[in-house]
Amino acid sequence: MTKAHLAFEELHRHLREDTAPSAFLSHFAKQPLFQAHPFTMLARLMETPQSPKYHPEGSVWNHTLLVLDEAAKVKSKSSRPQWFMWAALLHDIGKPDTTRTRKGKITSYGHELRGAVLARQFFSACGQGGGSAEYVASLVKWHMETLFFAKSLPFSNLESMKREADPREVALLGFCDRMGRLGAKKEEELRNYRAFLTAAAETAARS
Repeated sequence: MTKAHLAFEELHRHLREDTAPSAFLSHFAKQPLFQAHPFTMLARLMETPQSPKYHPEGSVWNHTLLVLDEAAKVKSKSSRPQWFMWAALLHDIGKPDTTRTRKGKITSYGHELRGAVLARQFFSACGQGGGSAEYVASLVKWHMETLFFAKSLPFSNLESMKREADPREVALLGFCDRMGRLGAKKEEELRNYRAFLTAAAETAARS
């Protein structure tokens, strides 16, 4: 078993068992292996900025650690909790490749699509594949759908999402994503979470 495989197994255990997995991730980030493939995909999050308007916590890495701890609080609601935690860890893995600064505004358009590709590559490099990898990749791909829906943006596509991912899992990850930032408004995010699930159910009833 390679070092990457062993590290994956250790990460998997902490994601599965820890109530605040950010503590282990912060420790792991100081180890030499964190600078080796495929963990460089995570290391790059530390250097990737975000809009301070929406992410006052700072880098994508800071945000990811907050999301992880939020996910740990609700993972029991997931049908696949241990893999749900991996989706939380990798949900923004596409941001380093897509982040741009235009006229002083930091954006990462399409990071969810790039992230799905990278999530599969990450799992493959760690000797993982099959249904678990596809579950994680699908959640990474669709984790922005809850925000697109809440903001009535044209990118929202509930029909396509439902063909590839469970709306309840997407909603749960989307909630953690929104809560994993400084100044998050829990009651507002809970309302958006419930509205998304209702809309997804109504879409199913019409189809």
